[in-house]
Amino acid sequence: MHYSSLAAVASDAKRSLSRGPVALILIEDDVEVASTIAYHSKAGFAHLVAFCAPEQTLPAELPENLHRADFNVSAEDALQTITNTMIKALPDHWLYYCYNAEYLFYPFCEDRSVGEMLGFMREERRDTVMSYVVDLYVKNLKDYPNGVDRDDAYFDKSGYYALAREDAEGVVLERQVDIFGGLRWRFEEHIAKARQRTDRVAFFRAQAGLKMLPDRSFNVAEYNTYACPWHNNLTASVCSFRTAKALRRNPGSRAVIDTFHWPQSEPFNWQSQQLLDLGLMESGQWF
Repeated sequence: MHYSSLAAVASDAKRSLSRGPVALILIEDDVEVASTIAYHSKAGFAHLVAFCAPEQTLPAELPENLHRADFNVSAEDALQTITNTMIKALPDHWLYYCYNAEYLFYPFCEDRSVGEMLGFMREERRDTVMSYVVDLYVKNLKDYPNGVDRDDAYFDKSGYYALAREDAEGVVLERQVDIFGGLRWRFEEHIAKARQRTDRVAFFRAQAGLKMLPDRSFNVAEYNTYACPWHNNLTASVCSFRTAKALRRNPGSRAVIDTFHWPQSEPFNWQSQQLLDLGLMESGQWF
């Protein structure tokens, strides 16, 4: 299905996206569009909605459950606009968002579907899955000047840290943290401060009155927590070339960064166990 606007897909959502979960994929450029769509299709989402400019070319072969919606994803607050519109359109649905050249990992994702994972989270009485963005990058920028190569991807195996999140009055917020690390930490002078965090509420259950805020947190405090009060919960990782792409696209950073590789770089093997072993996500009570 091809929709001419965000409003069009939202108005038809209850009919065409009646089953969940739904993946919202924001396509910013031509990099790894086909692999992003194929990867998330295999994960078990009931529907994928690709938001992209009208002139964007999508792969010829697309999964039957992919819907296209024309939208300027480079516009200011595009993510919040899309997310808040789809929250209203799909109450009680689980929604997930990512950009092209980003790939979802959760514990045991090689053998268990997204639906199975979210079923477990509902049993845990959780309406969100906290995730952490893991920056992917290439070692050889000479051969891959945009910083992207899925067959030879690296990531930082250490260098991540968390700070307790505070409200405007300096009061520490319960079970909320700001996470930093990866390329955004190592090259922070080239990254806007508002975009340096790597924590992301990638999955959330839509409900009446829920809104994504400008900092990508939600107006319901519990949605921003990494775990429930009584035990740790499952978390996920979004492995992403997006920061590498941005650092290579920006003339200022491109001129001074000749490699992303450093002593703590490790080849990415595209397996959830690698991320679990390094503490970049956890299985909680799910075995």
